[in-house]
Amino acid sequence: MPDKFDRAPHPLRALPAIQKLLEAPEAAPLFAVASPAAVTATLRLVLARLRTKSHQTPAALPTIAAIVMEAAGLLDAQKTMILRRTINATGIILHTNLGRAPLGEDAQKAAIAVMQGYANLEYDLHTGQRGSRTQGIEPVLCRLLGAEAAVAVNNNAAAMLLALSAHAAGGEVLVSRGELVEIGGGFRIPDIIRQGGARLVEVGTTNKTRLADYRSAITPDTRVLLKVHQSNFRMVGFTAAAAAAELAELAHEFGLLLIEDLGSGTLVDLRPFGRSHEPTVGDSLAAGADLVAFSGDKLLGGPQSGLLVGRAVAVDPLRGHPLMRALRLDKITLAALEATLRQYLDPSRATAAIPVLRMLVQDAAVLRQRAEQLGRMIGVGDDAIVTRVVDSDGYAGGGSLPGETIPSVAVTIGIAGMSGETVAETLRAGAPAVICRVHHGAALCDMLTVADEELPELAACLRQVARAAS
Repeated sequence: MPDKFDRAPHPLRALPAIQKLLEAPEAAPLFAVASPAAVTATLRLVLARLRTKSHQTPAALPTIAAIVMEAAGLLDAQKTMILRRTINATGIILHTNLGRAPLGEDAQKAAIAVMQGYANLEYDLHTGQRGSRTQGIEPVLCRLLGAEAAVAVNNNAAAMLLALSAHAAGGEVLVSRGELVEIGGGFRIPDIIRQGGARLVEVGTTNKTRLADYRSAITPDTRVLLKVHQSNFRMVGFTAAAAAAELAELAHEFGLLLIEDLGSGTLVDLRPFGRSHEPTVGDSLAAGADLVAFSGDKLLGGPQSGLLVGRAVAVDPLRGHPLMRALRLDKITLAALEATLRQYLDPSRATAAIPVLRMLVQDAAVLRQRAEQLGRMIGVGDDAIVTRVVDSDGYAGGGSLPGETIPSVAVTIGIAGMSGETVAETLRAGAPAVICRVHHGAALCDMLTVADEELPELAACLRQVARAAS
């Protein structure tokens, strides 16, 4: 029997030691582009990757030059920002994975202004004393909505967590079974109620919940009646739900609070623009809700944030709650949010100045002109691309206007020797990255979410893909 110590050493043991790599002449150029610590860490990473390949044979082991070359590629990739601008050609306006609402020009300028230096974030310029972090947005929200008070946190999930922690911890929250929704990222209403320290009490049935169901479920431990907007789905057919005004009256009869989670929380009625009815924040407050929570980066069209507006008795306890510091907004977001909210003081200007509203109110004729213009831009001097203008279906996205398609127009892209998937993949790797759809095997750029000023850049990206294929 052969001695166990006679076995051949594992081929990966032949990999060079890290010190040998660092001293190799081939590695010298790495130190010209990165620090010694970065070079060392990157070479260690390459070696670690190689060691995981236990199936390697001696012949397959890379040379020092090959190892250094791989490290150089990793160092070069580290110079490129991972989070960067994209062109959204999907036709989904509030695309969560693409950052939801793009900011308007005023919001961008406001954010840049405060990020360039100091700002009176928590400083009252009139008194010279410490001020409120929400001093810029609260007066505007109250003026727009007729609310007594308002605060802002970093998203709507945080807004709901704060509201329930402050008003329902240790007690019960009554919610209709038909409103126990889950939205993107696994956020579930039951989970947020439990995290807030409250007990969920389900009332009614999935499709029908009447006011009497709430009344019969109220106990001495009840703290809040919670109404939740079904942001990402619609329930139709044999259904019934208690109106907010009815719930507000019932809550106040028992000394309770009515909190409404409106999700996308639009400030304007979208019906005049041909969109389906989406309840507004003003509607909820007028119906008697004590506290309304909604997103700032959905139909409102601002930066990621969660807004809470309502009666002072419901808002004031939130300001000093321990969670408030953990959930508060930074100066850049607050500046962009205030600038966006101020646009709504002139509703006629808001639809033109806020990109989300501008996209929602576009008509098919404008979209077709944009599609035809893109086709002309692509076709100039490049016969390798075949384009076709087609009708398309766009969407609001972000849990807004669920089930509603927005008539749109798109441009299909055909490049010889490339499938639609390959075209889409190559566009994603460009600068800027272009995110399109693949429909029936063809790459498709939807004009609903492409701005006029982005057309030259988009055309250049498409021509570059065609050159790569030739």
